[in-house]
Amino acid sequence: MDDALYRSQSLRRIEAAHSDEPLMQRAGAAAAAWAAELAIQRERPILVLAGPGNNGGDAFEAARLLREQFFEPCVVFAGAPGHLPPDAAAAYRRFTDAGGTTCDDIPTGRQWALIVDGLFGIGLARPPAGRYAAWIESANRLAARDACPLLALDCPSGLNADSGQAFAPCISASHTLTFIAAKPGLLTADGPDRCGEVRVADLALAPEAEVAADGRLVRRAGFASHLAPRRLNSHKGSYGSAGILGGAPSMVGAAFLAGRAALKLGAGRVYLGLLDPHPPACDLLQPELMLRRPAALLQADLTALACGPGLGGSLEAIELLETAIAGELPLLLDADALNLVASEGNLQVALASRGNPAIMTPHPAEAARLLECGTADVQADRIAAAQEIAERYRCHVALKGCGTVIAAVDGRWWINSTGNPGMATAGMGDVLSGLVVALLAQGWPAIPALSAGVHLHGAAADRLVAAGVGPIGLTAGEVIDAARRTFNEWVAATQAG
Repeated sequence: MDDALYRSQSLRRIEAAHSDEPLMQRAGAAAAAWAAELAIQRERPILVLAGPGNNGGDAFEAARLLREQFFEPCVVFAGAPGHLPPDAAAAYRRFTDAGGTTCDDIPTGRQWALIVDGLFGIGLARPPAGRYAAWIESANRLAARDACPLLALDCPSGLNADSGQAFAPCISASHTLTFIAAKPGLLTADGPDRCGEVRVADLALAPEAEVAADGRLVRRAGFASHLAPRRLNSHKGSYGSAGILGGAPSMVGAAFLAGRAALKLGAGRVYLGLLDPHPPACDLLQPELMLRRPAALLQADLTALACGPGLGGSLEAIELLETAIAGELPLLLDADALNLVASEGNLQVALASRGNPAIMTPHPAEAARLLECGTADVQADRIAAAQEIAERYRCHVALKGCGTVIAAVDGRWWINSTGNPGMATAGMGDVLSGLVVALLAQGWPAIPALSAGVHLHGAAADRLVAAGVGPIGLTAGEVIDAARRTFNEWVAATQAG
């Protein structure tokens, strides 16, 4: 999959520019080819659901070609052929002229080799209703009953292709063939749960030659130029000093996790400034970490600072955060630091006026506090929420969650595709803070550091799951060593390449 992501409006422009080309026939051919791979039980028919728009036209083209390959497609279509858009109407005629027939409801008493969802694609911006809602529910139920694949064309019906919000009901596809380019909604929020395996059929187009991509996937190539091997003639001072401000009473572990992650991702020195009035003398599992009182941390010779892991909401925390924001160090804010910014107007003013934009890494609930809205509002359009935070607070943002969204101050955005449900556990955000601040401390610019940290965090968790560690029961601490190993492999591969 290319890394370019396009919203529906941009795709409509591309389609309009190629209205004289047989895009629907190309889409149908690509769909039929993948359907033929998936429908391995040829003795069973293929259920094809055709909608009232151009997505239905794609389905008719696929069904016609499947008939030519001696499959038995059962096409369910309840619309009026005369009301179809011109291209879809032409596809319907080609299908019927070749001997194809339709029925107006899903037949009972049959088992299916494959179900093809060609109902709505990217054209639906509201919950499906009526018989279409019933067909979506039936398709999900029949796919589970018959243990057969469910292939969505362009976008699972009921899923918002721009935001990833799933309406009710929504197709739960095992495979999604999307056309021209990938859509952001397939990759964030509900999208990954609803799309299954995603492939792109470009329909012989080169969209970036005509319309700039709206956003991009995070790829290693985007930060590969910073994956440099270490010089032999170097020392700990060559790799920066990272500071972690946090660790209020009962939350020292959060600072320890962030510090351990920063150390193992290569920061030359890592200092922890702990707010607990009775802090431990050292981290017994990682004695290389240097523990300080918070004021002493802020006076240390740091090259980057992360505030928030276990910071708490005390008056001391507010005052320390104000001092940190007023400084010029590369700065990352997470967890309690975000909550304090959301509640303290003076911190908001200071943050927005920084010469060097900070990084913010909220989860959806923290993002909602920053935007003074509900968590559901954030999740309904994660890209818009991340961009609004970036603009309002003049910060680079990583809105964590399924398909983490990275938004830059200048309006650019990316979606990360690494990671798994095992990461839904305490301390994962602290580890991410440590990874990112380590890269900042080593001199990485903000966006490459944030992109690499987010991508690495998920890739390390994926590595552990692939090795049988999780996803259930995966812990944040386990991700740290996996991240170190993965990062070193990336550096080695970049050097070899």
